[in-house]
Amino acid sequence: MTLFRIARKNIKKNFTNYFLYFSSMIFSIVIYYTFVSLKYDETIAATTESSTKISSVFNAASVVLIIFVAIFIWYSNAFFTRKRKKEIGVYSLLGVRKKQIGRLLFYENFLMGIIALFIGILLGSILSKFFVTILMKVMGYDAIANFAVSSAAIINTIIVFTLITAITSFHGYRLIYRFKLIDLFQADKEGEEEPRSSFIIAVLSVIFIGIGYWLALQNILESEAWRKIGIMVTPLVIIVSVILGTYLLFSTLTVYLLKLSKKNKRKFWKGINLISTSQLLYRMKGNARTLTVIAILSATTLTAVGASYSLYYNNTSSAELANPNSIMFINNNEHIAHKVNDRVLQEENHEITYHKTIPTLQIKVDTSSLNSKMGEIITEYTIISTKTFNEMAEIQKREDHLSLNGNDAAVLDAGYYEGLSPEYVGSSIPLHVDNLEEDITFKKLMKHNVLNPKTANITLVISDELFSKLEKGTNRVNMEAYKFANESHAKRINMEIESLLPDDASFSSFYSDYTLGMETTGIIIFIGAFLGLVFLAATGSIIYFKQLTEANSDKERYIILNKIGVNKKEVKKSIAKQVFFIFALPLLAGIAHSAVALTALSRLLQTNLVIPVFICIGIYILIYVIYYFLTVRTYYKIVTK
Repeated sequence: MTLFRIARKNIKKNFTNYFLYFSSMIFSIVIYYTFVSLKYDETIAATTESSTKISSVFNAASVVLIIFVAIFIWYSNAFFTRKRKKEIGVYSLLGVRKKQIGRLLFYENFLMGIIALFIGILLGSILSKFFVTILMKVMGYDAIANFAVSSAAIINTIIVFTLITAITSFHGYRLIYRFKLIDLFQADKEGEEEPRSSFIIAVLSVIFIGIGYWLALQNILESEAWRKIGIMVTPLVIIVSVILGTYLLFSTLTVYLLKLSKKNKRKFWKGINLISTSQLLYRMKGNARTLTVIAILSATTLTAVGASYSLYYNNTSSAELANPNSIMFINNNEHIAHKVNDRVLQEENHEITYHKTIPTLQIKVDTSSLNSKMGEIITEYTIISTKTFNEMAEIQKREDHLSLNGNDAAVLDAGYYEGLSPEYVGSSIPLHVDNLEEDITFKKLMKHNVLNPKTANITLVISDELFSKLEKGTNRVNMEAYKFANESHAKRINMEIESLLPDDASFSSFYSDYTLGMETTGIIIFIGAFLGLVFLAATGSIIYFKQLTEANSDKERYIILNKIGVNKKEVKKSIAKQVFFIFALPLLAGIAHSAVALTALSRLLQTNLVIPVFICIGIYILIYVIYYFLTVRTYYKIVTK
C-alpha cells in the first residue's frame, strides 16, 4: 500500500476530527474567491459609479484574508500533527522512517487542501450570483446579478491556496523531526506542573487593562495624557497595554482565582468539581496564549463589524441630517427655477409634500471671537429670519420654535463637533452689510438645520426686525426647497433636476447623499461581515481543536472515573463546565475590549452605536454558543467512547 493511499484512508477514518478544519478551509476559500471575483463582476461595473474603488477595497480585504487564513491553517495543522503523536509513534516503532511519516502527513494535508480548494471554488462559483445580489442590496441597488464564472478569480484562488497548502503541508512534514519516539508514546501521560500564581502580577493584569481602557475613553482633543504621549503613539500604547493585560489575566489572574476556589472545600469536593477545577488550573498556563489570541481577535472582529454595521445602520439618519429637504438649490435664475418646478410637478412617483421659497442673506463674517479650532477665520453664513425658521420647522414637523428679539441669534450647525467647532453660545460676532454693522449674540445652538448644509452651509437665525434691517443693505438670496415622498428612490428626477441647474446653484439632495452613503457603508459592512465570519469560524475552530486535543489526553482519566462509579451525566456536566470556562473567558474579554473601543468610536463620531452593536454582539454570541455545544458533544463522545 502506497503512502498516498494510506493518507487517503487516514482522512476517511479521521474525517470527524478533520471536519471543522476542512469546513473552515472551504469557507475561507469561498469568501476569498468571492472577494476576488467581485472585482471582475460585470453587474457591479455596470451599476455602480465607483467600481474601481470597489475593486481596490476588495483587493485590500483579500490580502488581509490571505494572511489570516494562512496563519489559521498553519496553527490548525500544527494542532492535528501534535494530536496524532501516538499514531506517529506506532509508525516509527514499525520501522517507518521519519521522512516517510513526514511525507504521509504532507500528503494528507495537501490532499485535504486540494479537495477543499476544489469544493470551495465550486461553491464560490455557484454562490457568486447570490453574493453579488447581497452586495447590490446592501449598497441600495436593485440590479439583478447574472451568473458568471471568472477564470481570473479561479486562477488567483488556485495559486494562493495551493501555495498556502504547500507551505503548511511542508511545515507538518518538518514538525515530525522535532519528536522523539519516547515523547510520542508518553505524550498523553506527560505530567504538568501546577502553574504559579502571583497576587502582584494578577493586580498588574487589571492595571494594564485599566490603563488601556482609561486612555481609550479619554477625550482626544482635551486629554493631557494623549497630548503628552502623542496622538500617533497613544493608540499603540493602548493596544500593547490591553494585549499584555489580557495575557496576564489568563496566565495569572485566572490561576489565582482558581486556586482561591479550591479553598472553598464545600464546593470543591462536591461531585467531580475537583477534577474539572484541577484540569482547568493545570492547563491554564498552556492555554493562556491561545485564549489571549482569541480574545484579541474577538475584540477586533466585534469592533470592526460593530463599527461598519453602525455606519450602515445610521446611513438614513445621517442623510436626513445633511438633507432635511429632498432637494434644495440657490435660485439665481427665475426661468430655470420655473423649469425645475414644472419638472417636479410632472413627477407621478413622488408626491410633493411641500415647496418653499426661502429668503436668505449670505454674509461673510469674522469668526475669530468664537475660538474655533478648525476652519477659516472668515466664514460665509446663510442668515434667515425667525419667522422663516419657525415656518420651516413646522412643515418639517419639528418641535423647535424660536422667539428672538433685538440682536439675539441662534445657530444651526448640523456638523457641530464638540471641542473643534466654534464656541457659539454666549459669544458675539459682527455682521457687516454696506455701511451697517450689527453685533449679534448667540443664545442657542441647534445641532441640526432646516436648510440643506451643502447648499446653505451653517445657518444663523436672527430676529425678524434685524433681518429686515440687514436686507436693505444687501441682496437677498432665494433658496428653493422641495420635499417629496419616496426620496430614497428618486434617481431619475434627481439627475434631471441636477442637469438643469448651473454649478453656482449649489444643488443638494437627500438621494445623492443617501446613495453615496449606502454604496460606501454597504461595501464596508459586506467586507466586515464576511471577514468577521471568517475570523469567528477560525477562532471557534482553534478552541475546538484545542479541546479535542485535551479530550484525547483526558480519555484515560474519565475511564478511571467511570470505573469508580461516576455516571455519564456527571461526566458530561464536568465537561460542560470545563469547556464553558475556556469558551467564556476569551468571549467576555473580547466583548469588554470591543465595548470600550466602540464607546470611544461612538464619542469620536458623536453618534449612538448602541442598537447596531448589541445586534452584532448577539449574533456573535449565538455562533459562539453553537461552537460551544458542538465542542461539548464531541469532547463527551471522545472520552466516553
